[in-house]
Amino acid sequence: MNWEKKGLIYESPKDGSWRDNSALTPTAFVLNENVIRVYASFRDALGIGRIGYVDVDANNPGKILKVSESPVLDIGANGMFDDNGVILGDLIRMNNKIYMYYVGFQLVNKAKFLAYSGLAISEDNGETFQRYKKTPIMDREDEALYIRAIHSVIYEDNKFKFWYATGSGWEKINGIDFPQYDINYIESDDGIHFNEHGMKCIQNNKANLEYRIGRPRIYKKDDAYIMNFTYGTTNDKYMAGQALSKDGIHWNRDDKTLGIKLSEGGWDSIHLSYPSVIKMKNKTYMFYNGNNMGQNGFGYAELVED
Repeated sequence: MNWEKKGLIYESPKDGSWRDNSALTPTAFVLNENVIRVYASFRDALGIGRIGYVDVDANNPGKILKVSESPVLDIGANGMFDDNGVILGDLIRMNNKIYMYYVGFQLVNKAKFLAYSGLAISEDNGETFQRYKKTPIMDREDEALYIRAIHSVIYEDNKFKFWYATGSGWEKINGIDFPQYDINYIESDDGIHFNEHGMKCIQNNKANLEYRIGRPRIYKKDDAYIMNFTYGTTNDKYMAGQALSKDGIHWNRDDKTLGIKLSEGGWDSIHLSYPSVIKMKNKTYMFYNGNNMGQNGFGYAELVED
């Protein structure tokens, strides 16, 4: 693959509002044939994320059409699993509704944080979302004690297929705890209920100094599954990678096939993370975060076909 970078689209206002800084995990969604809606988690000055969107022109994603004035999904009630921030997992149309799978964060005394998966549903074409329930649909299990975070869903073969991050430990770097996690796969008949354990897909490459690999984003090209993910290393790399699969479970990782690299300078010259690929008519786009997990916003690239 060969991606041509088009630059930063949405830039954080740094104005003290709920969208003060960052646009984490930009997730592209087809609103209609003319509009791509990029949902993201915008952080306030305290670092707490709420989900909103940026609408861009499907023919020219560098052109912003609309930015949500208020969150489509706010933080949860005090004491709930999502009371200290929410980020995007994935979205899928089901009949006349849109299911949003998201990750909720909670602060606790004896771990840095907890992160589990919730479901919110929209009946107004993605303008607002209501929680399916106040508690997680994917909670902690022995396979994932601290982090069990859905990031990708496909409905096929009469079932929901999910790829998610699983974390049960912490990596101490310069005296600070950072989460360790890998990528698992699980299925569901209704998109709401799950077995206790999924199947391992991709684990950290210790030879590359990796301690976390997550944010799996899956799409299909012909009969193959393509996974884009993000990995972190103990020497401060935070980069996207790629793997291919015939069945969505067994993966062949080859980061060189991703086809996009750090820029020599600017907003994506240090980190490149959280790619989200979307196909529109005859064009394919990738939306992604740059330095410091998208602190300055998000940009995009266009696939150059051979």
